[in-house]
Amino acid sequence: MPPTRSRNDVAMVSAACNEGKQCLRSPSWAFVSFASFVVNAFLAVLWFYAPVANAFDHTHVAWTTLLKKHVVLVDGGKASKLNYAAIAQDRPALKTYLDTLSKVQPTEYATWKKPEQLAFLINAYNAFTVEKILTRYPDLKSIRDFGSVFGNPWKDKFFTLLGKPMTLDGIEHETIRVPGAFDEPRIHFAVNCASIGCPMLREEAYVADRIDRQLEEQAERFLSDRSRNRWSDGNLEISKIFDWYKKDFTAGYKGITSVEQFLGKYAALLADKPDDQKAIRDGRVKVKYLDYDWALNDSKR
Repeated sequence: MPPTRSRNDVAMVSAACNEGKQCLRSPSWAFVSFASFVVNAFLAVLWFYAPVANAFDHTHVAWTTLLKKHVVLVDGGKASKLNYAAIAQDRPALKTYLDTLSKVQPTEYATWKKPEQLAFLINAYNAFTVEKILTRYPDLKSIRDFGSVFGNPWKDKFFTLLGKPMTLDGIEHETIRVPGAFDEPRIHFAVNCASIGCPMLREEAYVADRIDRQLEEQAERFLSDRSRNRWSDGNLEISKIFDWYKKDFTAGYKGITSVEQFLGKYAALLADKPDDQKAIRDGRVKVKYLDYDWALNDSKR
């Protein structure tokens, strides 16, 4: 029978350990200690890399993939339509992207740079608008078919963003357009209301490092589209967008204080003849607002 330790022996060993003397540990105790060290080291590595692994994708590659696949360019790229029937088949991928947007909390959003915030908000507006259309497609001819009071698509809290129930108006009017937030009138050429009269849905996501150029290209495309903005018989016929959001175009963006002054930057796109272009640049024009086409921007119609 192997020798056994008395209580006195155990007490003596314990006392020696407490006095800082060398203690002998069994192999099993050493294994447990080593295993504990390995586990703690692994958890430390996970903790260190977790912020990177869970970081928001500011390239919005998932949204770009869907847009490149389903946006149909019209009139040489001056306008676009969306293949709703086809993107409906990719709705799981769309919902996955929307979920990544909804998971962003205000504390995280506040740490982003302004271009990252603006790209996030524009992409969110456009992606959630597509999702809204798909809830009724193909049984609607216009986004306005949802209703103007009950079911109003712009006032319906049908998604979550920045930690709270959100509306499309909440993104555009209460977040993007708030004075001092971005002060960027060209967003009106980027947010898309799923209508023919609206500036085109871009065939890629907006991204922070290119958003200024993307917005400028959207402005150029929209103002090149003679079905929505044009010089005609001595009058400058333009989209109702410039009437509805006149405040944004006259708030001093790059020193611009009038709609006519803003349009003067794009005179070469709005008219063909040099004299007409000069009249637009000089602001010597009579502005007329065109009727807005609320028909669904569906490539199958």
